[in-house]
Amino acid sequence: MKSLNIGVLTSGGDSPGMNAAIRAIVRAGISYGHQMYAIYNGYRGLVSGQIEKVDRGFVSQIINKGGTILRSARLPEFIDVNIREEGVKQLKKFGINALVVIGGDGTYRGAKDLSDMGINCIGLPGTIDNDIACTDYTIGFDTCLNTIVNAVDKLRDTTFSHQRCSIIEVMGNRAGDLAIYAGLACGAELTISGDNFMPLQEMIERLKFQKATSKNHAMVIVSEKLFDLQELARFIQQQTGFEVRTEVLGRIQRGGSPSAFDRILASRMGEYAVQCLNEGKTSRCIGVRGQQLVDFDIYEALAMQRAKHTGIVNVIDRLK
Repeated sequence: MKSLNIGVLTSGGDSPGMNAAIRAIVRAGISYGHQMYAIYNGYRGLVSGQIEKVDRGFVSQIINKGGTILRSARLPEFIDVNIREEGVKQLKKFGINALVVIGGDGTYRGAKDLSDMGINCIGLPGTIDNDIACTDYTIGFDTCLNTIVNAVDKLRDTTFSHQRCSIIEVMGNRAGDLAIYAGLACGAELTISGDNFMPLQEMIERLKFQKATSKNHAMVIVSEKLFDLQELARFIQQQTGFEVRTEVLGRIQRGGSPSAFDRILASRMGEYAVQCLNEGKTSRCIGVRGQQLVDFDIYEALAMQRAKHTGIVNVIDRLK
């Protein structure tokens, strides 16, 4: 097996478990006899040469830490081939002939563009949104979901005590997985997402029914970017008689120590990424289907359409 010089970077929004993935990649790479390089601040750091050679000690004591020790940054200019060429020059300067990137769909698109330029890239799905189609779960989704569930459980106590309707906005960007899974886990009265959208009048009728059947409080979980939350709250209050409060959980959902599930998933995916490089695979994206680790061509992965979680939506509907 030929020894490789492998770089690793994190890009886009941070997610709990990224550090566990970094640890797995670095330690697996070293165990296979490869030289490992840390690239700081995502593609921005790649272009500016923020790169250093690392050893096993570099990733000690990080498996339980949230965020990313490599830090992250966005670089919209990376779509410019001239900017990418600067990144390629930096890789060649350090002798790096393989790159493992951890992030979401934007990170994957950057990896695809580098693949077009002859750089061997392996992508790991690190995003709380769970919006990467080639994998059942992304690194960070489970931790974020548990953060949401913990917050909603606490909000239910005060919502019940004051006989209110609470509207809780959760992250997820264009994907509704966080809302759908949290809605089921918390027994929310209404769960609204792109995959489970509900006309406004139906929302009103359901909440009126709640109030008419002596259930004097309600929890409504909604995906971000679907509503003006304050306008929605005013309308619900006018139409239903509920006193309404809104809660935007925001970026608190990104932080915190990763769950055991995310640590294990990240560790398995990181080690598998190095296995793919050892086998000579190029331009692949790592995923998990069921309990099985899988890899897809990066172009195929980006072209995949996310499956709608109709089974979970149906359960929510039956248990409402």
